Amino acid sequence: MSARVVEIHQEIKSWLPSLNRIAVALYDPETDVLKTFVNSSDHGSPIEHYEAALKDVQSLSTLAEDRAPRTINDLTVLAKGNSEHTQRILKKGYLSSHTVPIVHNNVFHGFVFFNASETGCFTDTVVYKLGVYAQLVGLLSITEFNAIRTLQAAVKTAREISQFRDEETGGHLTRMANISRVIALGMADSHELSDEFIEYLFHFAPLHDIGKIAIPDGILLKEGRLTDFERETMQTHVAKGMEIVGKLISGFKMESMPKIDMLQNIVWCHHEAMDGSGYPQGLVGDQIPLEARIIAVADVFDALTSVRPYKKAWTNDEALDFLKCKSPKIFDGECVSALANHITKIEEIQKRFHEDMFG
Repeated sequence: MSARVVEIHQEIKSWLPSLNRIAVALYDPETDVLKTFVNSSDHGSPIEHYEAALKDVQSLSTLAEDRAPRTINDLTVLAKGNSEHTQRILKKGYLSSHTVPIVHNNVFHGFVFFNASETGCFTDTVVYKLGVYAQLVGLLSITEFNAIRTLQAAVKTAREISQFRDEETGGHLTRMANISRVIALGMADSHELSDEFIEYLFHFAPLHDIGKIAIPDGILLKEGRLTDFERETMQTHVAKGMEIVGKLISGFKMESMPKIDMLQNIVWCHHEAMDGSGYPQGLVGDQIPLEARIIAVADVFDALTSVRPYKKAWTNDEALDFLKCKSPKIFDGECVSALANHITKIEEIQKRFHEDMFG
């Protein structure tokens, strides 16, 4: 997606040289959060790893409701305002903007932003010509995530048809996806993680254990200790998950879907351990893809802090102590630290997506 936005940016610059930035922000209706996604900027993006509740950004909230573009040909008139994203844009030298809501089938999905280094850049003629490009960028964004939602829906249907039941409730999957995002954001600067990487991680996270669909209920739902044979059978859910992902990708013609390797890494490697004691490959340290290391921490943390038929929920402090004790032997210590450093955000996720919502 980011590569396509860069190409589109360069094409527009051939007739509008002062256009310095195209950016996309996506809207999550479950949390009312607007999140930066991809951008193409001449001098580095002024806004990355940024999110805000749409209701708290009045100007954009109004645009989302009205479904109409907005042009500001002199951003300096907003210099005295307290909008963080406006201040960042001005600091980078952008002096005019054109903002287009992404709407498909009457559903609001986010915004496409165009910024220029000159005032008065977005004349009526320019805005008219940009309309086609805004629709293209918006459609590309929607198409990519519709593919992921199709995968998620297929897995959900398979679970329902097979009467699949285990501890991975809707609440758990939603929370661990959001927790994964918090961890990734906490590591974004040190690992140079793009907003695109973080967004795909968020959407792929709930698919990490899809192979459990193929595990017999007698093993999957057993409350007591598993026998050696049962444990080996349970561990085959990783390979079975890869088989299912492969069939879904092939069946839905998604071979060219961006970041598909990230999904495969998450499914294949989320049970690996930093010291090589995990499965199925016994990978060590950085051999384990970062996305899988993040998912492992988020998954275990939420499992520990959730009620199960066979246990009470641990407190956040107890779960953090466990993860720290098992780091860096089992879990990536940097991932655990990123979670611990943003525990307030984790508590907000737990409050918003508490289990009663899904019961």
